[in-house]
Parts: sequence; structure tokens; C-alpha cells
Amino acid sequence: MSAPFHEEETLGKPFDAALMRRLLRYLWPYRAAVALAILMLLATAALQLASPFLTKVAIDRAIPSRDLGLVRLLALGFLLANALEFGLDFAETVLTASIGQRVMVDLRLEIFGKLQRLGIAFYDRNPVGRLMTRVTADVETLNELFTSGVVALFGDVLTLGVIMAWMLVVDWRLALASFAVIPLIYVAATVFRLRVRAAYRDIRVRLARINSFLQEHLSGMRVVQLFGREPREAARFDEVNRAHLEAHLASITSYAVFFPVVELLTSVAIASLLAYGGSRVLGGTLTVGVLAAFLQLLRRFFRPLQDLSEKFNILQSAMASSERVFTLLDEPETERDPAEPRRLARPVRGEVAFEDVWFRYPRSARAGAAVGGGEPGTAAADGWVLRGVSFTARPGRTVAIVGHTGAGKTTIINLLLRYYDAERGRITIDGVDIRELALDELRGLIGFVQQDIFLFTGDIRSNIRLDAPIPDSAVREAARRVGAARFIDRLPGTFGHQLGERGQNLSVGERQLLSFARALVVEPAILVLDEATSSVDAQAEEEIQAAIAELMRGRTSVVIAHRLSTVQHADEILVLSHGRVAERGTHRELLARDGLYGRLHQLQMGTDLAVAS
Repeated sequence: MSAPFHEEETLGKPFDAALMRRLLRYLWPYRAAVALAILMLLATAALQLASPFLTKVAIDRAIPSRDLGLVRLLALGFLLANALEFGLDFAETVLTASIGQRVMVDLRLEIFGKLQRLGIAFYDRNPVGRLMTRVTADVETLNELFTSGVVALFGDVLTLGVIMAWMLVVDWRLALASFAVIPLIYVAATVFRLRVRAAYRDIRVRLARINSFLQEHLSGMRVVQLFGREPREAARFDEVNRAHLEAHLASITSYAVFFPVVELLTSVAIASLLAYGGSRVLGGTLTVGVLAAFLQLLRRFFRPLQDLSEKFNILQSAMASSERVFTLLDEPETERDPAEPRRLARPVRGEVAFEDVWFRYPRSARAGAAVGGGEPGTAAADGWVLRGVSFTARPGRTVAIVGHTGAGKTTIINLLLRYYDAERGRITIDGVDIRELALDELRGLIGFVQQDIFLFTGDIRSNIRLDAPIPDSAVREAARRVGAARFIDRLPGTFGHQLGERGQNLSVGERQLLSFARALVVEPAILVLDEATSSVDAQAEEEIQAAIAELMRGRTSVVIAHRLSTVQHADEILVLSHGRVAERGTHRELLARDGLYGRLHQLQMGTDLAVAS
């Protein structure tokens, strides 16, 4: 996969108020739990003062007065305060983690729903690995924000405020001595944030590259093994993987330096506090209890400061991830339903008409196809893939579309299914522009069999039915009519047989037969076959052709074909050339003209004879 596909991983501003407001909306359904977590933080912050205060009382009053009862009471209070602090901290951690997980579930559902509504043009320009990163890594980063970022950040700030206020009230001069190293910690934290920010960006970019590399190469493992590319691809993956390792090591190095620096500065602060406070104790202007309390609070004071720097990086990461996630969620849905969809008259006749249709793929789609392959990359220099295409496919009749690779055949299907919309002209079904129909209704009218078959993990029955409310008897009948029952009945479990990923435990021909049954089980008004028999053996093709002859009766049929032998009986054959309908007519009429169709026929006949010999 090309590197430029992953260079969108920029970080933007460290804090974006608009993005944060939008993120916080996801907490609104859990506002009661968030309020409870904040109350726990308030109680924890107050308890932070209990132990130092009890220590001060014990040293300054109980021990000098030899009051054993008070010492025991203070010791018990000390234990209870710490136990309560532990309990509240535990409960708050579990609660915020639960909130974060629930928000993550909501966000992933929203992203997945969005991905299902986006048009094919979006996928033409976005590699799958990048989208997987959005749904997994970016959402996980936002989970960290909700579990250990927003609420914990509030808690750290609150704790700092409470401790600073107590220290300043008790002895402001001792407090200032304690705060002397804060400017040095600020400098260390600033350097740390900048280094980790750069390392974080590198990690995100390289993680996206790993995801895309794995998705592409695992999907294409047959090709890798066929051409003996394993050593070369392993070396390439090693490069990508090591780059990811180096980015992580840079981040680890920054953490490894920062936290010991903070510990060192904390020790410096304690030393300065001991030196200044000790001199005052000796001078009689400060009690030992106050000094002991300050020493305890100083440790607790620097821990939130240390955490705040880490929280800043979580916030930074969340801002970057939220920007990418919201960019995806804000992606316009090009295949939107009309505001007031029209309904076709019942019964639907299924007459399809292309009226002077012109189309060119979006520039981004053409660029994506240039990398990944596909028809968008076959447009002429001016971008037009279809130029003034007009034809009518009537009920009970078959229109076949043939032509050289890149002539625009698949584009016609893409427009009919509204994966894209025509730029000029219009496409109608029963006289209604398909852009005025609801997408569910439009695509529910069409039974589509693709050349590239996709089967889902699950049993055969669910792959034919696709969760539609169709009885088992109709599933079996559809399989029988297309000739799929002959191999299904031999499988263990028959229609309950479990398929592997993409149906890889079936042959290509068997997968194609299942796809044909899937298209026919809904009794569509329109059949669209894109090289529907290209991967089946001769016997299976004969069965399918016999089934097609019966099933096309009363239906509109549009057939895309490279093999002219499969369309000889079509009522009309369109010959596409460079996006135009160069010829049209029946098989006999086109052969008699001895034009482009005749040359294609002679070429294929010669190829078939050569293969047969």
C-alpha cells in the first residue's frame, strides 16, 4: 500500500474546544455516573488532607502529652482515612472505566453505521487499513480520554488546588519553599510533551501502515504464495514493523527520562523543605508536626503534577483521534435518500432506461483506482467513462453489454445500483428517475450477481438469505433452480454447513452458484449478471443457463459479459467502446455487420479453439 494514504495522521491543535464539546456529548447519556465519579473525586481530594492533618496532631499534641488514647485514636483514623481513600479510588476507577467502555461501544456503533451508509466512492479513495484504524485504535484512544483523561484530569486539578490551599493557609512561607521547583518541572513537562507529541504522530502513522499492509497482504496471500513472494513480503513487513518499534522506543525513552526527572526534582523540593523547615523548627517558629505534614503533602502534590503531563498527552492524542473520527462521521453521504422518496406503481414492471447518460468518476476515485486497480482508472484523458449512453431494458427481455476492458460495462451497473450518480442524463425504472427512489426500494428490486463473490462467515442458509425474512423452503428452492443444491446436499450439514472466511472452503464455482441463489431468492424484478458464469465449469454453466432461461421470463435482465458465447441469445446486445454504444443489435445482426462485435467474436473464437487444441 502506498505511503501517501497514511500521511493524513497529523496532530493539529493540542486542545480544540469545539472538538472537546462534541466529545463530551457522548458522556451525556451517562451523566449520572459522571456526576457520581466527580463526587468521589471531591471526597478523595478531601481525604488527601486527612493523613497529613492526623500526623500533625499526633506529633504536635498526642505524643508530647503522652496521650496514648489519642495516639491510638489518631492511628485508627489514619488507617480508616487511607482505607476510605482506597475504596473511593477503586470505585471511581471502575466507574470511569465502565463509562469509557460504554462510550466506546456507542462510538464504534456510530462509526460502523456511518461506514455502511457511505458510498462506494468513499471506499475508492480510502484504504481499508485506515478505516480499521479509525474504528479500533482511534476509538481506543478516546476511551483512554474518558477513563483516565477527562474525569482524572479534573481530579488532579482539584487535588492540586486543595493541597495548595491547605499548605498556603497553614504556612505560606513553607508552601513557597515547597513550590520552588515547580518552574523546573514545568520546563521538563514542556520538553516531554513536545517529544511525546512527535513520537505519538509517528506511532499513529506507522500503525496505520501496519494495518493496511496486513489487510492487503493477508487478503492477497494466494498471490503472495503463488509467486513465491514470502521472503520479499516478510522483509517489507519487517521494515514497517521496525519503523513502528522505533517510534514506540522514542516514546518510551521520553517517558524513561521524564519520570525520573520529576522524582529527582521532588527530592530536591523535599531537601529544600527539610533545610528551610528544619531551620525554623530549630528556631522555634515551626512545629515538627507541621513540617511532617508538609513532607507528606509534598509527595502527594507532585504526583498530580506528574500525572498532568501524562494527561496532556492523552488529551493531545484524543484531539488528534477525535478530529479523524469526526472527519469520518462528517463525511457526506453521496447515496442519500431523497427528502420525499417516490414509490413505484405496483406491480413493478422493472423497465430500465438509460437516457443520454454521461459519467466520470470523482478525481479522488480515479486516483484511488490508479493505486489499487479498477475501472475508475480507465477513463479517458477528459475523465468521461460513459458518453451519452442510451438504451432500454424491457420486462421479459435481456440486454447484454459487451466490450473491451475499461469500456464502461461495470460503470453501467454501478450507476444502476446508485453506487454513483450520473453526471448528465438520467436512469429510470418504470419511468421514475432512480434518484427519486429510496435506496432500499431501488436495491430491493435488483438481484445482482457479481464476478467477485463475497460470502460471509456463517452457514450456507444465512449467506443465501442474508437475514431477510425468507422461509427455508424458498432458500432451498432458489438453490435448486440455480443448480447449487447438487453440491450443497453433499456437504456435512447441507444448508447448515459452516463457511470459512469469504467461503474459502468452497470452490470458486460453488461460491458463484451461492451468489446466484442469493440474488434470486428475493424474486427480483430486475436481474443484473456481471460475468455470472465466468468461474463455473461447463456442466454448472449449462445448469445456470437453463435456470436463467426460466427465471428471466417476465423479468428485466441486464448481463455484463466478456465471453460472447454467454450472450448469444440476448434480445439486444450493446457493444461499448470508450464509453459509447458503438453497436447494438442481436447476435446475428451484429455478426452480419462485421464490425467491432464481429472482430471480438472472431478473436474469442480463435482463443477458444487454441485452448481446446
